[in-house]
Amino acid sequence: MARFGLNMTRSLKKGPFVFDRLLKKIEGKSPKEAGVIKIWARNSQISPEMVGHTFGVHNGREHIPVLVTEDMVGHRFGEFSATRKFIRHGGKIQKELDQKKKENEIAAAQSAKSAGGK
Repeated sequence: MARFGLNMTRSLKKGPFVFDRLLKKIEGKSPKEAGVIKIWARNSQISPEMVGHTFGVHNGREHIPVLVTEDMVGHRFGEFSATRKFIRHGGKIQKELDQKKKENEIAAAQSAKSAGGK
């Protein structure tokens, strides 16, 4: 089953989708006086008027502060606020690497202690 609309662009005659309330929140305010603006509209595109402002983009659990730069114009807010937390890939090999790293740190600490004690 094909998923339509997943990566399709918006029609040029419609223009970019920018949530109207976001533009009202930053209208006439400098980035310093506006502070962090909390938003839930992850699908809204970033417009040039938003450059310099900090938005708290909701990721489903908390608001992640995102400082908008010129490079971000045209992207969507959801791209800068991850909804899933990557912990790490694990397994037997990773445990062995972690153990070796821990042993090396202990050995380095002991050698520094013995060198400082002399």
